[in-house]
Amino acid sequence: MKRVVVSFAVLMSAFAAQAQVTVKDAWVRATVAQQKATGAFMQLQSAQDAKLISAQSPVAGVVEVHEMSMDGGVMKMRAIPSLALPAGKAVDLKPGGYHVMLMDLKGQVKDGDTVPVTLVVEGKDGKRQNIEIKASARMAAAPAMKHGDGKMHKH
Repeated sequence: MKRVVVSFAVLMSAFAAQAQVTVKDAWVRATVAQQKATGAFMQLQSAQDAKLISAQSPVAGVVEVHEMSMDGGVMKMRAIPSLALPAGKAVDLKPGGYHVMLMDLKGQVKDGDTVPVTLVVEGKDGKRQNIEIKASARMAAAPAMKHGDGKMHKH
């Protein structure tokens, strides 16, 4: 009986470890017919220090964690090796900031579609967790971007 109780406790602690990151408001920007890339956005919160290290989706050939930043008045986007998820702090993935980039799209992502995305999170103990999410596709107004000429433009 003691072995069963211990096994149950180990199973429950493993389950608790699997439920450490919550995802809210996941969405993907809908695309036009020939568009080959889009972004996925959401809010992540981890109960313990962790990091988002990668993502995958069956709708894209390549999926990367990206950041956007301003450099001398020019908006730059680049892949990052990981995104810190500090314990208890909400981390926003949003247009114009951190996001999951879906590239080499296999087809159009239409407004109203549901897009499956798997996030891979690594805890400070090195253990990895896959988090399956269903993001809704929606049209969204493009953020205003400042180009090198200093003028604001909508894209």
